[in-house]
Amino acid sequence: MKLFEQIGKVAGREIRIWKDRPLYLWGSVGVMLLSALFFLTFFGSGLPEKLPIGVVDLDGSSTSRNFTAQLDATQLGRVIPFPDVTEARKQLDRGDICAFVVIPEHFDREVQSFRCPKMGVYANTLYPVIGGALAYKDVMFMVNLTNGAVQRQVLRAKGKTDSEIMGIIQPLVLDAHNIGNGPTSYAYYLCNMILAGILAMAIMLVISYALGSELKFGTSRHLLAFSEDSIVTAVLGKLLPYTVLFTLLGTCLQLLMFGVLGYPLQGSLGWMILSMFCMVMAYEAVAVFVVSMVPTLRLAVCISALYSVLGFSFAGFTLPLESLPTWLQGLSCIYPLRFYYQIFVREALYGTGFAGWWPSLVALLLFQALPYVGFARLKDAYQYQNYSRN
Repeated sequence: MKLFEQIGKVAGREIRIWKDRPLYLWGSVGVMLLSALFFLTFFGSGLPEKLPIGVVDLDGSSTSRNFTAQLDATQLGRVIPFPDVTEARKQLDRGDICAFVVIPEHFDREVQSFRCPKMGVYANTLYPVIGGALAYKDVMFMVNLTNGAVQRQVLRAKGKTDSEIMGIIQPLVLDAHNIGNGPTSYAYYLCNMILAGILAMAIMLVISYALGSELKFGTSRHLLAFSEDSIVTAVLGKLLPYTVLFTLLGTCLQLLMFGVLGYPLQGSLGWMILSMFCMVMAYEAVAVFVVSMVPTLRLAVCISALYSVLGFSFAGFTLPLESLPTWLQGLSCIYPLRFYYQIFVREALYGTGFAGWWPSLVALLLFQALPYVGFARLKDAYQYQNYSRN
């Protein structure tokens, strides 16, 4: 009972620090509220709508104007005309448009002459998932439709029937059945994982700052006195309010997406909340390890930021890990977000149950051993304060 009383005292001390330094709440609650508001509204319809796509029409024919009108009528695209390539390129470099298409001169004449006119497509791949790739996909979709329409016109002129034409243009019809994401909504997996990744980043930065600030402001000895010179008690008590706070934030996000917004959940919400709790604890453990190894506020926060940002790439929800070199694939094991992603896919999208993802849960729990590696080093830093406070 005495241990729990000491942990409670340290936790109370941390909550009082929150009152004096609202940065902690702004860096956790504020960041997550703004992130949820942005991404959940941005993907409100499942896909971004009316992405700005430039068109440089150097032909001005009825065929090129029809292509432009069809591109503007798609869900993703909003056409912005440009007089020349130079102006369109400037807008693309500034990020005002996601892509632009160049319709060459004599486009209609070459089409009518059964030649192969070349259309230039330039996409901004700086933001490959949200902007450039979607705009490029939309343009290529319209190019393929235009190509099919031209082929149909040519084949009709040669006396082919409509059934024969469709057999030539589209010899195979794909009957796709999307498991776990029937509407093929980007929001169903992107919002779940992007918000989880932002939460992980907030955990790393806030915990690193909370632990490092004890050294920066010279209060670490006071913390050890509160915990009766036990670094384990000090860290546990300090992390307790953050564990509750971040778990509540993660749970609220899950309730909002799976409940209010109706995101697909084939499995159990309870298991998803448990996986969120384990992910929160795993990232807290990593943050404690980072501060223990580098007990300087500035360096600890920088390393935490770099580590958490790389987690987006190594989680596997934006780029398949199989596409990476083998030695890089192994690095995914040091990111808890990777294992949370595996649980999310197998429980929320496939509904496999505990038997399908328990190894990922065990991997998240193994991260809890990291702080014990550096507890002795962290205690020396707190006790002697012989590290730079800058």
